[in-house]
Amino acid sequence: MNIRESELPGIGYKFEVITKNEDKLVIVIHDDGRREIYHFDSNDHEEVLSSVTFTDLEARQIAGILGGMIYKPKALETVEFAFNDLIIEWYQVEPNAPASNKSVVELDIRNKFGINVIGIKKKSENKTIIPGPDTVIGAGDTLIFSGERSQIKELIQNLLSNKG
Repeated sequence: MNIRESELPGIGYKFEVITKNEDKLVIVIHDDGRREIYHFDSNDHEEVLSSVTFTDLEARQIAGILGGMIYKPKALETVEFAFNDLIIEWYQVEPNAPASNKSVVELDIRNKFGINVIGIKKKSENKTIIPGPDTVIGAGDTLIFSGERSQIKELIQNLLSNKG
């Protein structure tokens, strides 16, 4: 993640955030306590897709939620035990990942990694599909898959991550 910060004289402070998946957020903290968050198109970092304004109190409540103070995610070991070592996970395909622009059959994920791809949330079509062998995986698509922890780590490292 890359964060740039700058002072906005007479207004407050601005933080520009680019995530590992190339998502862009701009957070403006006004001197009066208001916070504005702008979400940009990942393909055009100049195009604002949405924005929201929070009061100081609302911003602190959201920070608590994001920081895990309200709900702490369950440890993966708990999920594994419940499903006898079967984990269901999802991961967004990173830009320039080896899996990008390849079909499910080309990648041979089940045979190479022991993983079953059970769904794909297509970024370009804004819908979730049950993938057939000819389904092409794109950067920004979110794969939903099941397998064991070590297999999932290997899949992410070798095909879904851009290693950078």
